[in-house]
Amino acid sequence: MSEKSKEIVNKIADVIIENKKHLTQLDSAIGDGDHGINMARGFKKIKEKIDGNNYESDKNLMKDIAMTLISTVGGASGPLYGTAFLNVSKIVPDAEYDLDSAIEIGEAAVKGVQKRGKAVEGEKTMLDTLIPAVKSLKKSRDNGDDLETALKDCKETAHQGMKNTIPMQATKGRASYLGERSIGHQDPGATSSYLIIKTIVEELY
Repeated sequence: MSEKSKEIVNKIADVIIENKKHLTQLDSAIGDGDHGINMARGFKKIKEKIDGNNYESDKNLMKDIAMTLISTVGGASGPLYGTAFLNVSKIVPDAEYDLDSAIEIGEAAVKGVQKRGKAVEGEKTMLDTLIPAVKSLKKSRDNGDDLETALKDCKETAHQGMKNTIPMQATKGRASYLGERSIGHQDPGATSSYLIIKTIVEELY
């Protein structure tokens, strides 16, 4: 397992913790107001868990992240993100990543979230960031792009996906109780998903 993977996970944790207030403000508008608090708690625990721990493989690292998120993050986010990382832990390669493995990782994460959340694209959830991001990677593969170009396009697409949740009406989770009043607010789960994708891409390139 590369030390780079641990570095990236640590950086993701830092970014989530830095954005705790922002994520909480977004969630206060359409949810329980605890997304930032819960996510920051979970990723603080992840930093503690992986610090000084030598993992034999990225699979073991991802599994540890999954279990930590499931056990420490409250609300829906823990099980959703936890299941995504658990799915990724089953297929993540130990060799160098390429575009095919990036797509496979993205698809595994999406399936994990869908399995747990029973949601589809367009329902104002984290999937509105994740699904377009994976579609972007596939489009890059079809275009014959290199990995750097593919990941940078993926980051831009994820950002747009996050922004696209603003005019949506929520039909899943706590936000769905607001009906039309959920329109005009950016989804907090889509935002934390974007922050994770953005950090991975910027740490790699």
